Amino acid sequence: MYVMPNATAPLPVVAPAPVWARRAAHAMALCAVPSGLWRIAMASGVYVGYSDQVLRDVFDIPGWGTAYVVGLSLLAEAAALFPLLLVSDRWQPLRPRALSALAWTASVVLVLLALWQLVVAFTVESRTYMTSDTALTVWWLAFAPLFAIPALMTAVTWSYAKRRRAQ
Repeated sequence: MYVMPNATAPLPVVAPAPVWARRAAHAMALCAVPSGLWRIAMASGVYVGYSDQVLRDVFDIPGWGTAYVVGLSLLAEAAALFPLLLVSDRWQPLRPRALSALAWTASVVLVLLALWQLVVAFTVESRTYMTSDTALTVWWLAFAPLFAIPALMTAVTWSYAKRRRAQ
């Protein structure tokens, strides 16, 4: 016989996220900012190391490329805010199991994406369009924080899964 759960029963208490996990989740949101600002500068016409011809021919800026680059920056920042759900005790849009599975999937995808981006970053083509070594250095400084995200995401996901498992 199925017994309906008591609607007035208190929800199970879950231990709060450790301070290091909260800091890591917030750090991930900050890691996406430099590359986003670099892309928005590129879309706005600020010199970032590409000639005007490369911006027009390769990136379609000005044009649809501008919307793409700005949209990519906004999407990346929104995705970087996802780990805050794993350390928040206020709002959970998914059931804990579903959120945990999504977080582990995101961690694996981020690790694979980071490895792929390292391959792309060290190929000749990634350096073909840059006009100076200074611009390339600025590019590396803007995009380097993104490589911390997979490790931070995995740590925050592990913390979330551990807390939920203890429940």
